[in-house]
Amino acid sequence: MRIPLIDSKESLVSAVTELGILPFFRNPISGFSIAEHVSPKAWFSDEEGVWEWKGPVIRETGCAYGKLFAGKAVFVSREWFPDLANFRRDGYDFDARFDDGLASFREKEIWEYMDAAGPAEGKQIKAALGYGKTGKKGFDTLMTGLQSRCYLLVTDFVYETAKDGRPYGWGVAEYDTPEHFFGEPFRKTVYSRTPAESGERILRHLKSLVPDADEKVLRRWMAK
Repeated sequence: MRIPLIDSKESLVSAVTELGILPFFRNPISGFSIAEHVSPKAWFSDEEGVWEWKGPVIRETGCAYGKLFAGKAVFVSREWFPDLANFRRDGYDFDARFDDGLASFREKEIWEYMDAAGPAEGKQIKAALGYGKTGKKGFDTLMTGLQSRCYLLVTDFVYETAKDGRPYGWGVAEYDTPEHFFGEPFRKTVYSRTPAESGERILRHLKSLVPDADEKVLRRWMAK
């Protein structure tokens, strides 16, 4: 694997497209992250950098993004995401998971809201479902779990705009279901293999990217 220096939005788009799976932050696999290959100017700067490129990369590549591995942010291309979703969901769509007692009522609330509402910011979901200082707790944990099992994705980042129309501040994540975001191609392919087959395909791909990584480490990381 060779991750090039990431010093522009175009170089990040290229890396996500070429590698298919690319973590944002450092992780148990040494050298396998954007953080370890981004130029200082694009990481620590008052100018637009890697933090601001996340939304454009999602839009331009049509990739998945979210807390998809071990509770940390990872880009996954539209080619590889159906296998990851099948593996993490263990072949269950959400209704079947809930019916078998593998998802909580609060997870079901969020899933049903997102399935009906489409793209929504976290604060919108919280307000609609009664989370907050004086309401229900544990929202962030629930959202992370739903992303980890590939039932939710971050599909864009929304910014406040100044009077001149320029965006400013930190981007706010906008969420959606993969079924909405990817549409019919995803719904047709996500369960086309067994979860075990999908898992082995993901593992082989990761081994091709990081051939020196310990297989046990890869299996633990990809299973979370």
